[in-house]
Amino acid sequence: MPAITANTLTLPRVGAAAPADTERPVRSITTGPRGYEGEGFPVVRAFAGVSAAALDPFVHMDQMGEVDYEPGEPRGTDWHPHRGFETVTYMIDGKFAHQDSHGGGGLVTDGATQWMTAGSGILHIETPPAELVDSGGLFHGIQLWVNLPKQDKFTPPRYQAIEGGDTALIASDDGGTLVRIIAGDIDGHRGPGITHTPITLAHATIENGARLNLPWRRDFNALIYVLSGSGHVGPLARPIRGGQLAVLGPGDRITVGADRAPESARFTAMDVLLLGGQPIREPVFHYGPFVMNSRAELVEALQDYQAGKFGSIPPNALMPHHGGGTL
Repeated sequence: MPAITANTLTLPRVGAAAPADTERPVRSITTGPRGYEGEGFPVVRAFAGVSAAALDPFVHMDQMGEVDYEPGEPRGTDWHPHRGFETVTYMIDGKFAHQDSHGGGGLVTDGATQWMTAGSGILHIETPPAELVDSGGLFHGIQLWVNLPKQDKFTPPRYQAIEGGDTALIASDDGGTLVRIIAGDIDGHRGPGITHTPITLAHATIENGARLNLPWRRDFNALIYVLSGSGHVGPLARPIRGGQLAVLGPGDRITVGADRAPESARFTAMDVLLLGGQPIREPVFHYGPFVMNSRAELVEALQDYQAGKFGSIPPNALMPHHGGGTL
């Protein structure tokens, strides 16, 4: 159950389509494989099998969970480096603690987002806090990597903490969908995230049998990822379900709707991420935690990391949970 909810009848509504508006068609629907990240938490590799050109300016996305941990089970990552892009961690349910080598950090919980610009280089860790390790509980979130253009690859690192209550909330025209805008603009409503690359990131909950139709910038690409539930997408109502990503073609508006599910179903609503951005259209060389424009820059990033140029792990730093112990 997403932490940030609202009465959609009291929210601003998405405007109706103009006569000349066109619907974005579905180019592809792919199913993300499941795997494990960091110290062993389950993920869905949301972008697997999709071309870099279709994703641009996004590079990578994992759906973390949804998993209901037993006590002692929660896992995170160890300290690791990044350069050349931004990491976005959005926690739908549960808690993640963040700390980095440039002084950023805090608790990301229940609808909050941490937006870390790695830029010229940073070390960081994301791990469940001690109380979640001790108690167990629900854990569900997203980690998204947003590329930086060449001119911003070496920008100074930056950290943004976006609380769940800071997101801009709007409703579909029929009131059947709640849209939480984390970054970018939808129909004149802007989210709080500050981005180097122009993008839109939003989380929509589409109630049983409802339909969402909203405007989308024509110069942005458009991606729809289903977090849970099932429904249909695009003007031809292509079927789509949890763990699948739809890549849409050009147009002015996007449409996604939820199936009519019985009340006894696990998911009676459909939760989706809406993503889009202005393609950078520059060479991308991606190796491990570095996203650069050339192989030479990847080698330089690795050498700079080994030389300690990304900063240092602070005293009394957070440490990962390896099982059977404490953070």
